[in-house]
Amino acid sequence: MKKILCKILSCCLILLTLNLRLLCRLPYAGTNPAAPLPSWCTAAEILGYLLIVYINFFPLLSVRRTSTTRSKVLEDGTALLQIFLVTTVFETVCCTAGLFRVIVLGQTSVPFLSSWTFWLRYLLSVFLVELLLFWNGILRVYLTSVQLGIRWRVIGIVCGFMPLVHLYVLCRIIRIAGSEVLLEEEKYLLNQIRAENQECRTRYPILLVHGVFFRDFRFFNYWGRIPGELKRNGAVLFYGNQQSAASVAECGQELAGRIRQILAETGCEKVNIIAHSKGGLDSRYAISRSGAAPYVASLTTVNTPHRGCIFADYLLDRIPDRVCQSVAVKYNAALKRFGDREPDFLEAVQDLTASSCSRLNELLPDDPQVYYQSVGSRMHHAVSGRFPLNMSYPLVKHFDGECDGLVSLDSMKWGAKFICPEVPTGRGISHGDMIDLNRENIPGFDVREFYVNLVKDLKNMGL
Repeated sequence: MKKILCKILSCCLILLTLNLRLLCRLPYAGTNPAAPLPSWCTAAEILGYLLIVYINFFPLLSVRRTSTTRSKVLEDGTALLQIFLVTTVFETVCCTAGLFRVIVLGQTSVPFLSSWTFWLRYLLSVFLVELLLFWNGILRVYLTSVQLGIRWRVIGIVCGFMPLVHLYVLCRIIRIAGSEVLLEEEKYLLNQIRAENQECRTRYPILLVHGVFFRDFRFFNYWGRIPGELKRNGAVLFYGNQQSAASVAECGQELAGRIRQILAETGCEKVNIIAHSKGGLDSRYAISRSGAAPYVASLTTVNTPHRGCIFADYLLDRIPDRVCQSVAVKYNAALKRFGDREPDFLEAVQDLTASSCSRLNELLPDDPQVYYQSVGSRMHHAVSGRFPLNMSYPLVKHFDGECDGLVSLDSMKWGAKFICPEVPTGRGISHGDMIDLNRENIPGFDVREFYVNLVKDLKNMGL
């Protein structure tokens, strides 16, 4: 409520400053329109412009806020755009009405309003003040917002010069940024409240294992905002660091070595693995075939194709070998730049087929020392996913059934428990959404809170 009142006060101060000369001359309109303005009016006008400069730095005035620096900058930018929108609409209506009355109708009871000098000065003041508010606000929002993404940034630039359309786009940008601010403040306050509880401080550290064709963090944080949220709630995290494109066997051996390295560095007895996509198969191989079972307390697989993808079998059968080899060469060259020592695109893809996973499941029985559980999700429409999942969804659904854009729901199920979060809207949750790949706030599904609860459950189990 305080923030709303501050925004209203800021709007009033700006409008009062811009219209102060007009308000001060009104008492002399019918008697002596040429009378000089009182000295206090000039001083008040100068003070008003100084306040406008202050508002550009502190649009919410002196309201105390509890949030991160990024969220504060974003909130200030959103407030500046709201102030800009309100004052611009008000001034546009007033100027249009005033000029129409004077120029078109030739009617005015205030003689000095017929002066072009007055109108030029007035319009120039309005233009400069609104220009400052807009660019100050939009730059703050563009530089700090995560939820705007590339799409709305581009739409904002393209539609910025289209009358009326630009107002609609600006309102959407304000709404998106405002919702992001509210959510981040809620998350910040929630983490402050439960900071002492260390809800994610598990007995054994967490090992996050990435999926195929991505690395953990060298150029791009595969897990989005999830690691930061877990750490704020007490989790001790490590990353798998295995190659992004290699066979399940090779990646599994790398993970087993990584687990032993973590144990040697920390002195802990075991790790809890949370693995996404192909990383779940790599982790199962490390446990069952590479001797890591005594050092793993639990394995939670997220959207892992335990039974493979029939769609992958279909593609590999239909695409000519020369085309596959050509694509593989290009991918391998790119993946080497991202840190893979000996990437093998085809080996990685072939291990995700239904036929290959069927053979793997016979070779990788669950170890009784390890607690296994799985997590999965599903999209409801092709438009629910970002590229390329929006393209693959119809094909995967045709061959494999309900899916997340890459993996079928049935293929994800493994272990003692299967968790499938749902959203109340028809959007669904994609393969990438489950690791916060796009950093998107999905209504009805807080991915960060989902992982906090996932790790909290492991803690409550004594793991």
